[in-house]
Parts: sequence; structure tokens; C-alpha cells
Amino acid sequence: MNQSIEEKINAEVIAVYPDKVKISVDDLDDFQIAEEKLKVGSYLRIADNDNAVLIAVIENFMIEVPTVLDNIVKKKYIIEAAPLGIIRGERFERGGDTLTIPPKEVLPAREEEIKSIFEHSISKQKQFSFSVLSTNHNISVPVDGNKFFSKHIAIVGSTGSGKSHTVAKIIQTAIKEKESDFSGLNNTHIIIFDIHSEYKSAFPDANLIDINNLILPYWMLNSDELMELFIDTEANDHRQRSVLKEAIVNNRKMHFQGADEDRKKIHFDSPFFFDVDEILTYISNRNNEKKDKDNSIPYQNAKNESKIFDVNDAKDLFLENVKYTGSSASGTNNGGLINFIDRLENKINDKRLEFLFGKKSKEITFEKTLEQLISYSDEKRNVTIIDLSGIPFDILSITVSLISRILFEYGYYYKKIRSMLDSEQIMNNDVPLLLVYEEAHKYVPKSELAKYRASRESIERIAKEGRKYGISLLLASQRPSEISETIFSQCNNFVALRLTNPNDQNYVKKLLPDTMGNLIDKMPALKAGEGLLIGDSVVIPSVVQVLPCELEPSSNDIPYFEVWKEQWKDLDIASIKKEWMKK
Repeated sequence: MNQSIEEKINAEVIAVYPDKVKISVDDLDDFQIAEEKLKVGSYLRIADNDNAVLIAVIENFMIEVPTVLDNIVKKKYIIEAAPLGIIRGERFERGGDTLTIPPKEVLPAREEEIKSIFEHSISKQKQFSFSVLSTNHNISVPVDGNKFFSKHIAIVGSTGSGKSHTVAKIIQTAIKEKESDFSGLNNTHIIIFDIHSEYKSAFPDANLIDINNLILPYWMLNSDELMELFIDTEANDHRQRSVLKEAIVNNRKMHFQGADEDRKKIHFDSPFFFDVDEILTYISNRNNEKKDKDNSIPYQNAKNESKIFDVNDAKDLFLENVKYTGSSASGTNNGGLINFIDRLENKINDKRLEFLFGKKSKEITFEKTLEQLISYSDEKRNVTIIDLSGIPFDILSITVSLISRILFEYGYYYKKIRSMLDSEQIMNNDVPLLLVYEEAHKYVPKSELAKYRASRESIERIAKEGRKYGISLLLASQRPSEISETIFSQCNNFVALRLTNPNDQNYVKKLLPDTMGNLIDKMPALKAGEGLLIGDSVVIPSVVQVLPCELEPSSNDIPYFEVWKEQWKDLDIASIKKEWMKK
């Protein structure tokens, strides 16, 4: 900005508040003679008496009540700006509480000053860029990549705000970064929980796991997940819980191949194989039991051997053809487990749950399960997409819970192994994971309903403890006010795109660790792909425009009116039925 232009600008600070600076401007047109057109979100430079420059961001514009002097109407403009920090030399320091009145000058911040703030505050090695300043697309807005990915991320925005595009751009940029000129994949490991089948078009080389090739071992479900899956939680039947627990513990012990000492330590949550069909047989047998006068439960096993039921030695009951020889059904489970059995049969035989209870789920090993989820099988991939669109909604929470818990425990045990090999090891995990939860409000809502308990507890644990083990989160949601507050409040970095719902706006404003004052109120007016970038990883809170994706996620809206104007299209109802009936 040349000297003559600066002389035309007549602006001064007229008030300083703890979180705001008020500036009076004689002529707003002259004030905008700068390298960028001023608007809400633009930066100002305010000279301080200490030969330092205060950088502030404009929150709003106002016009003072006009005054009339010598028949001339005199208008004054008021700009309110939030102080961000001080530039001393080339160094930028957060905070602006050293401002004195009156300062020497107030000017629009120069482009080179703003660039300098971003370039000199984060070392080149740590800079990670996926956006530019909304007010000046020549200025890239890098974040500290280490802080950005290790401290949990939330990307929020209404439908059409560019949320999926932002997620895709961040991941596409991450998998391209390399420290040197090595060939092949870098060490990025990202797992996307894709609820609407959006991301396969953005990542054609990803490891795509969907309902057709997903294999999860039911025997790795923990006690809470098993109870939620098999027990009618509304009935709160303690008998069902007790029988299920004893059946699974005994069956795990029966199939265990290790030493007897280790077998004795097996419990309900032990990650060892059990046969779900044998569990059904056991419970069916228990449903028919009768007792003798001495309250013992006599029976004949499949070999016609006479036995007395012992809950700690009940191998015979996992086989069919058990005959009870007692005289009375009173005081036993006789007939009381029929609804439980029906529920078990429905789950086990449901074709939609083949990925969890099919033959392959019995055969898959722990190693293969983990290799599948983090793409360490024959073809290694940076990105794994878990397409949840085909998972029945009533089991979605448990599916997300199981996968999340396996990935968290991978981080936990990998850190433990690294510490055992080198007790002075500083880096907890050299293969850290980023878990991306798209439409997170659908399976970790702020709800106490039992059907969400499993996924909420698993993801809350990652939110609270995952960073210690190299497991971080990226939550993407159009309804942040409906996400578990425990999870959302653990996020340290935010991209807040356009939000039109007042509840969501207030929720984000309340939980942001680094607010931009009244700029949060700008969220309803943001353009697609435009958002507030805020958090530990960014030098100063900024209104940014996310850069275009290389390949777009398939989240475009259907052009209804244009499609409706086209010629009538025939439907192959038979094909639709065939695909439908696969369920």
C-alpha cells in the first residue's frame, strides 16, 4: 500500500474491550483501497506504541447516526474487530491485550503480513494445507499437521455446505504428503465409516469393505455388545443374561487350545472363539430342564449317559439329544427361555447378518480381521472405506462399536509391545490411525437409548484415550447438537461450515475451544466449502475456502426438476426385487 493511499485513510481506534476493538472510519470506500476487499472475516493491522502491529479480524460493520455540519451530512462507519495477536518483527504472538489508545494508525492488513503470519508460525515440515483464506485466495492457510491429526477433528455443516468435500480434500492431501522422494505409499492409515456410500468415487484405490465382503468375528464382541445384540433390553430378564453368560464362558473354555491355567482365566469378555450355533443348542437344552426332589437336574446326554447338571461342567448341553429325567419343571428354566431362543435364531439365521454370523465369521482369524480393517493384507492401501450403507440399522451401532474397539485395542497393544521392546520409546505408535466417522450423529447420538450404547461407549473411549495410543478421530456431522457431548467436546480442531439450525450454531459456539466471537454468527451465510477453521493447529482462527478435491465424493444432490423434465424412464422392477430379496 503506497503512502498516498495511506494518507487518504482516516481510521482510529475509539474503544478497546477485553475481546473486541472498535474502530471509527471516515470513508469506508477509501478504507477499502487495499489489496483485498474488506468484509467480515478480513484482517486489520493496528499499530501499537511498542512498534508492534496488532492483527485483528473484522466481526461487523455499522454506521453511526449521521451528523449535520454546515448543511453537510457527515457519516461515520464503525468496525468491530476481534484482536488475534501481535506481530513483532517476523514473529506472531497470540493475544492482543497490550493495545494502547490512541494507536498511530489502523489499516487493512497487507497481504505479505498475513502470509508471514502463517508461514513463520508453523515450520515447513509441519505445515499441512487444504484451504485458502476466503477473503484472499492467494493466501494458503496451513495448519500444524501434527496437532491437527493427533488432537481429534470435527467437521460440521448443513446439507450442501461442502462437508463431504472437505473430508475428502483433507484425506486426499494427507495420502500425497511425503517426507522425501521415496516411491510407493506413504505411512498414512485412514479408516472411513461411510454411511451413505459417498467416498468410493473420491478414493478409487481404497480398500473398499461393504456388506458383500465384510467379515467380522462375532466371537470378538464384548459382553455389553453381546447383551445388546441377543437380550431383549426392555424385558431386563436376569435369567436370560445369566444363561447367555454361562453358555459363552463355558463354550470359550471348551474350544480354547491353550494351557489349562490359561483356560481357567477365560471370562465373558475374553476374545476367544465360541460357536454361536452351540450357544443356541445350549440355551435350547436349558429351556427344557426339569429337576428332582433334591433340586438336582438329572439328564441323559447324547451317549445315553446319566449325568447331573453342573454349570461349570456343561459340555454335554452344547450337543443335541439331551433328555431331562427329572420329575418337575417348577423352579427351572423350563419354557422360560422360548422368547430368548426365538431372538437368537432370528439373529443367527438372518441373511442380512451373514457378515457377522456366517461361516466365514467362524473361520476368520484375529490376524485376518485386523489386516482387513487397516489394509495390511496382500494389497496395502492408505485408505480403508467401510461402507455401512448395507448394514441393517438395528445392528449398525454394534458393528461400528466392534470395529472401533478392535482398532482402539490395536493401538493399545501395539504401544505396549513397543514399550516392552524399548522402554525409552517416546513415540507411542509409528503406524497411527485416523478414524473418520461420517454422519456421526447417526450412531453416537446424545441419547441414552440402549441401541446406541455400544458405539457411544467405544467412540467415547477413543475420544478420551485414543491420542495416547495413536488413534485419533475425525467427526463429520450435519447435526453437531445431536452428537454425544463427551465425544464432541474432546475435539480440538474444527472446520465449521454453513450451519442453518440455531441449536447447532449455539452448540458449536459453546464447545469451540478457540472462538471467533461474533464471527460464529456468520455460519448461516457461508458459501459451499467456506468455513471457520479454528483450533490448536491453526495459527489464527480463519474464515477459509476449502480447495477443490481431485476426485469428488458422490454426494451431489439429484437435480429433480431437470430429471423430471426428461422423457419417461422405464424401471426394471424384477432386478430391484432380486437385489431387495438378497436381504
